[in-house]
Amino acid sequence: MTAPAIFSNLRRTALMLGGALLVAVPLATPAHAQDDAQRIRKLEAEVKALQRKVFPGGSDKYFQPEIVAPETQATNPAFNTSGPVTDLLARMDSVESALQSLTAQVESNTNAMRLMNARVEQLEAEAEQFRAMQNPAAADVAAAADTAMGNNLSAMSGTPTPGPAPVPAAAAPAPTTPVAAIEKPSTGDDADDTYVYGYRLWDAGQYGPARTELQKVVNLYPDHRRASWARNLIGRSWLDEGQPGKAGEAFLANYLNNRSGERAPDSLVYLARATLALGNKTKSCEALSEFRRVYPNEAAGRLSSIANETGREAGCN
Repeated sequence: MTAPAIFSNLRRTALMLGGALLVAVPLATPAHAQDDAQRIRKLEAEVKALQRKVFPGGSDKYFQPEIVAPETQATNPAFNTSGPVTDLLARMDSVESALQSLTAQVESNTNAMRLMNARVEQLEAEAEQFRAMQNPAAADVAAAADTAMGNNLSAMSGTPTPGPAPVPAAAAPAPTTPVAAIEKPSTGDDADDTYVYGYRLWDAGQYGPARTELQKVVNLYPDHRRASWARNLIGRSWLDEGQPGKAGEAFLANYLNNRSGERAPDSLVYLARATLALGNKTKSCEALSEFRRVYPNEAAGRLSSIANETGREAGCN
């Protein structure tokens, strides 16, 4: 084989080797651009050394390979606007918003509970005052006022008491119908029948027997709708009998035990009547104010007349 043929074969082999090495190089990325350039320079130097070894004493000319790897454009990775940090910040904002809402709700509930507890304590204190009023002196004053209901001069001649004079309660009428003559209904609803019987006794002026029957309803059927009616009528019987202290205690108990009871509004109004009979106009006005606040429909409806009359007598604003 002649020298030109050998040269041609060696040249072809070198070019193929160089092209294969260049193709084998992985595509460059911006992060490794400097390393790839160094590797290419190293390959060029090795090809030149191979040429010198194949053609000793020949020229230093470098033969470009016929197969060249395509150039790649270095691209900067796009900024990820929805990365983990962004997601974490969004979740933190959501948690903070929920926490603020929960805190506001807890503060609102706490304030409502505080107001409710304060009101319950006030009502309990009023109940204690009613119990304190039930002493012999107060009972004597109420009895003297009841006896002198139709005669102001006789009332003025009674035992003087400090403070405002109690408003005379309605005089208890003498029973006109004996208990045995009053019929007890029998409809199959014992709670309702017992209440109606107690009401008939009360209406006949038999206050003691009436309270006995009404108390049965309260004790045996505390969840029956008539229980509210019975407790209220027990208070009415005490008030009609000239004992406003016991009446006020019964009315207040009916209101506190079941504010949604059918006769709870009535008990508040008659509580104002009882305190007025005891001479405490301030407490009477407080009871009326509570009645109008809690039961606005009844205050403007069926109980408006007695509530307005009591307010005028007590001098409420």
